[in-house]
Amino acid sequence: RVWSDYLNVHLHPKSIYVIRQYMHDGYCGCLEAFGQGESLLQDPGCIEELEDRLHFYVEECDYLQGFQVLCDLHNGFSGVGAKVTELLYDEYSGKGILTWGLTPVMNSNGWIFSPQGSQKNFYRLMNTALGIVHLSSHSSLFCPLSLSGSLGIK
Repeated sequence: RVWSDYLNVHLHPKSIYVIRQYMHDGYCGCLEAFGQGESLLQDPGCIEELEDRLHFYVEECDYLQGFQVLCDLHNGFSGVGAKVTELLYDEYSGKGILTWGLTPVMNSNGWIFSPQGSQKNFYRLMNTALGIVHLSSHSSLFCPLSLSGSLGIK
């Protein structure tokens, strides 16, 4: 199950974009690297679809003040978020972009989410570092958000 399964608010169909190439959970087909997320939004069809959905909402606004972007830092969604903030920065440079970089909680032994060796931990560390650098460079304000003081890295 994912967070949207518990959502009681009806979302407009144009506000939902499903990334069909990757699964949310599992060991195979996961979006686990920053570069994978970035490359998703280099596909012309994908970027055009996102721009159409974005323009639908922007045209509905009387006075657009800015955008909020929420994305994971520890997996490939940091790359997706980086490309989205870059798109927003290029298209709407005069508007504010508040970006929240989300990280998982760790326990004292390491990751709560199934540690599978040093390669996974290396990916998480690199994704977090690349995400912070890229997201903060295209955001008016970047706020890392974690329930632990370590941003999900040990």
